Amino acid sequence: MKIVLLEEKTVSQGDVSLDEFKALGEVTGYPLTPQDMVAERVGDAEAVIINKTVFTREVMKKCPKLRYIGLCATGYNNVDITAARELGITVCNVPAYSTSAVAQQVFSYVLHFASRTADYNADVQSGGWIRSDTFSYFTIPTFELSGMTMGIIGFGSIGSAVANIARAFGMKVIASTRTPKTAEDVTFVSTDEVFAQADFISLHCPLTDKTKGLVNTEKLRLCKPTAYIINTSRGPVVNEHDLAKALNDGIIAGAGLDVVEVEPMKADNPLLGAKNCIITPHVAWAPVQTRKRLISAAADNLRSFINGTPKNKVN
Repeated sequence: MKIVLLEEKTVSQGDVSLDEFKALGEVTGYPLTPQDMVAERVGDAEAVIINKTVFTREVMKKCPKLRYIGLCATGYNNVDITAARELGITVCNVPAYSTSAVAQQVFSYVLHFASRTADYNADVQSGGWIRSDTFSYFTIPTFELSGMTMGIIGFGSIGSAVANIARAFGMKVIASTRTPKTAEDVTFVSTDEVFAQADFISLHCPLTDKTKGLVNTEKLRLCKPTAYIINTSRGPVVNEHDLAKALNDGIIAGAGLDVVEVEPMKADNPLLGAKNCIITPHVAWAPVQTRKRLISAAADNLRSFINGTPKNKVN
């Protein structure tokens, strides 16, 4: 089987081996692939492994031997699933591989806002403690998480993991979800109630027509002025102009974001420089152990397809 890896650089910087794919066929790999070269590079390959490359009906039609699209990702909105099904192309993703890593990232933002460790370190490094006339000075406000409310929108594997960590900190957990669920010590409420009641609002919903722009001026005005928004799901779930205005106007206290609407981020993104806004470059999923797990799962998906028993099909 001819296999093409179109985006090696998006899953490995040389620190994670991609050799598992080589055991499955004749592999050709590219660090990155411009969109206008996708069909050309796929050529007569039967399988392609991608991350964020867009596969439209037009691209698929130009790849007549293509029978498998394997995603090194959970999301698959970059693939025309209907076209793939109609053209007899199997599409498989890797669900739940990054649950622990993303939940950890959520709490890196939470702890940043609560304990201000980086801010205190910066102050100490600039001589603040040396100049202090007391053994301890607390000029930067901090707060305890115990007793506060974590609000979760979307209660899949990551949302559930965030809830577990929040409870370990003594937080109350409320959540909203599109499908009825139950979970220990979690109160399920409406989305509006999450915005109105939570001290931290963590987004874990998929990007759909209904969730696009979910965080907007209307919802932000429901929030406490001390509330924080955290987004590790998909950038377009947040209306960036509305969030930037809410931050700058003091409608909410802060935001921690790992995703933005257009990635890589553009220079005119309104969240750049917004008050108390922490932004990381879509790295919540990227610890080395997580990426090793991802590659192994993606290779196993392809192996299962070759053996006639595809798994994690999304079409």
